[in-house]
Amino acid sequence: MRGCLTGIMWSFKRMLSMSVDSSLWQLSTILPKKKYLYAFNIVPMKSMDPAELVKQPQDVTENPYRKPMKDGKKEKPPPSMTGAEEEPAPQFFFDLGQNKPQHQQRQGRKRQTDGDRPNYPKQPRRPPQPTGPCWFCLASPEVEKHLVISIGTHCYMALAKGSLTPDHVLLLPIGHYQSVVDLASEVVEEMEKYKSAIKKFCKSRGQRCIMFERNYRSQHLQLQVVPVSMEKCSTEDIKEAFMTQAEEQQMELMEIPAHTDLKQIAPPGTPYFYVELDTGEKLFYRIKKNFPLQFGREVLASEALLNIPMRADWRECKCTKEEEEDQAKQMRSDFEPFDFALDD
Repeated sequence: MRGCLTGIMWSFKRMLSMSVDSSLWQLSTILPKKKYLYAFNIVPMKSMDPAELVKQPQDVTENPYRKPMKDGKKEKPPPSMTGAEEEPAPQFFFDLGQNKPQHQQRQGRKRQTDGDRPNYPKQPRRPPQPTGPCWFCLASPEVEKHLVISIGTHCYMALAKGSLTPDHVLLLPIGHYQSVVDLASEVVEEMEKYKSAIKKFCKSRGQRCIMFERNYRSQHLQLQVVPVSMEKCSTEDIKEAFMTQAEEQQMELMEIPAHTDLKQIAPPGTPYFYVELDTGEKLFYRIKKNFPLQFGREVLASEALLNIPMRADWRECKCTKEEEEDQAKQMRSDFEPFDFALDD
């Protein structure tokens, strides 16, 4: 009986095996006989040779978006890209963990404390570079240098082209800054010295010093300085003229405290117009749209103040280069006793 049961079980297992083999054989006749195998061989970065990390892969081609030169030569990078005038590119350091005990490698991944941080020399802040030709960067070939009156370390003073009056000047940063609120601290300091000097100069001639800036549709800071005779109008008259004409053009020109830092109310990138009176009072307007570009000149040239409305547009006040050279020469001579840059 026992032998009979063993024989039956062997026969059942044999039948089951044959049926499975048969089904597999049937599938193999239908499916393609292709096999795939993909193996990874990943090497940790800390175990790699530094030369392998910077090695270029095969089949690398030139950037197709670079503009080729006509003669087939490689394009020479502009001066601003060579590092001569631009802030050095940031450097990145990788801890490869080579030749270090395991516990030091683990510590290297932790954030460094102030005591462990390397004492790298602090890079001086450099002004941003213009994206195209700038008429007011002193190093630019586009600058009309015959108009320059005084040159300091960070700022310079120049005769305004198409000036409203013969002693209408501009205060400008030597480097490329778009507005007062973008200036570095050392540039602000020297700008204030120039403002103080020009105020003393105007006072010695019986004039009030009116300054204004338009940070709108301009790429380089131009602080306009227009002297106005004390006999012709008072500070209150000038303030009222600006407020009245702003209201007529539906602009909310607001008064701000004399010692207010513009950065507190106009972050970098904010379009604005502001006036600084001889008393230190400031008038500010945050530009929204359709701001009249000649607004500052129009107010000062109006009948209520200088009474020269025909000179509101600087393009109507152009002189020949010889006339500009004569005016600049005279202004240099007059301003010389107040020019602190000559003492440096």
